[in-house]
Amino acid sequence: MRVSELIDMLRDQPPDAEVELAVIAPVEDDSEDITVDRYSVEGMLPWSDDDDELVIWLVGGEEDDVEAFLDAIDADHDHDHDHDH
Repeated sequence: MRVSELIDMLRDQPPDAEVELAVIAPVEDDSEDITVDRYSVEGMLPWSDDDDELVIWLVGGEEDDVEAFLDAIDADHDHDHDHDH
């Protein structure tokens, strides 16, 4: 999904609505049952993928975990990331 597509999808939503990230995964590999994990979006992180293409990560989880993750990313990389948290 491109940033412009996400903006278009959100444009018609109430501006005070909470944004969550829902991660859908199978319960077991051979099962049709699925699980849904819901997370608040706590921040975003511009990132370069393996092809050196810019991607935007929406970061969610428990607030303390998100802070620790973003701090660890900053500590592991010499270049600056413009992330919100």
